[in-house]
Amino acid sequence: MTKQTGSVTFMGNPLTLVGSEIKVGDAFPVGITLLTNDLKPFTIDQESGVKVITTVPSLDTPVCDMQVRKFNERAAGLNVKVFAVSADLPFAQARWCGAAGAANVKTLSDHASMALADALGVHIKELRLLARTVFIVDSKGKIAYREIVGEVTSEPDYDAAFKALKSVS
Repeated sequence: MTKQTGSVTFMGNPLTLVGSEIKVGDAFPVGITLLTNDLKPFTIDQESGVKVITTVPSLDTPVCDMQVRKFNERAAGLNVKVFAVSADLPFAQARWCGAAGAANVKTLSDHASMALADALGVHIKELRLLARTVFIVDSKGKIAYREIVGEVTSEPDYDAAFKALKSVS
């Protein structure tokens, strides 16, 4: 497992990302089990088609809440599956979904093993949370877009993500 220090910060303080560093053009990791809000095992690669995977530190924070709500709104009517992954417990994710009414996003928990965080290289060692990211995966399972937000308290570049999404099949 690799470690990168300083590519992500929290309020200006450098953090360490651990895991494999994957890039645009690489295959999205397969066979990684996450948990749904009702504690059922789920792997993102079991879904076909174009996918947006956005990871957040915790849905219970204002920036994460806003990020997932924006993806929910902007994905409405698009032929794309959107997944929001965090280390929150599935119960907390279910509570958030009920309050947010996020019908266009499926929340998934990586809390048990941080396996997806490690596979994507977005596991924040110091906090045991996922970094704020956006990955777009094409219909062939390849990463077509990748953004790891440099400052944990900042939002991703939604315009760039949705522009990239329009060019993916």
